[in-house]
Amino acid sequence: MDLTVKRLIDIVGSFLILLFFGPVMVLVAIGIFSTMGRPILFRQERPGLGGEIFTVIKFRTMRVTEDPAHEGQLLIDRQRLTPLGRMLRHSSLDELPQLFNVLLGTMSLVGPRPLLPRYLPYYTERERQRHAVKPGITGWAQINGRNAISWNQRLAFDVWYVEHQSLLLDLRILSLTFLRVLQRRDINQTRADYVPLDEERRHSPTPLL
Repeated sequence: MDLTVKRLIDIVGSFLILLFFGPVMVLVAIGIFSTMGRPILFRQERPGLGGEIFTVIKFRTMRVTEDPAHEGQLLIDRQRLTPLGRMLRHSSLDELPQLFNVLLGTMSLVGPRPLLPRYLPYYTERERQRHAVKPGITGWAQINGRNAISWNQRLAFDVWYVEHQSLLLDLRILSLTFLRVLQRRDINQTRADYVPLDEERRHSPTPLL
């Protein structure tokens, strides 16, 4: 793949999407501030290209609320997720601030989703190939089941993308992502049934891939 062309598509694409959704993002920011206060953005460290840590940004969807029965411990996601946050996740509007990550060069429009740093020791040698490219806002795994598929399947899709990446594939993923968002398919809003990768692989054998 011509990385110069890919980077140009990232810059132009992100700029156009921000231009189109700019008014929506302003309204979302006002809504978050009105219902949850500050901060408006959620920031979290994730591994990117080569496993280098960067800060990913999204719109905040949950209240910062502690569990009164367990001092210093946050309530579960389902209890902290606000009606506005639920709508943002359901429409994928919470992902829009990541376009600034793309403009900064830490992410791409298309690539494996950036996961948590604590997952790094649990990847197989082949799965580590997902860090051979920049992480993306959307990717091959996202249009093939997103959170509705197993970790093994998601990571296998990520590696498949790395091994078959092309500009035509990126354009296909972007167009299918648009359709998935419109259909609102495979979205896990509260992670109530979500088992983190590290927890899953601590209690089951790591696949030999």
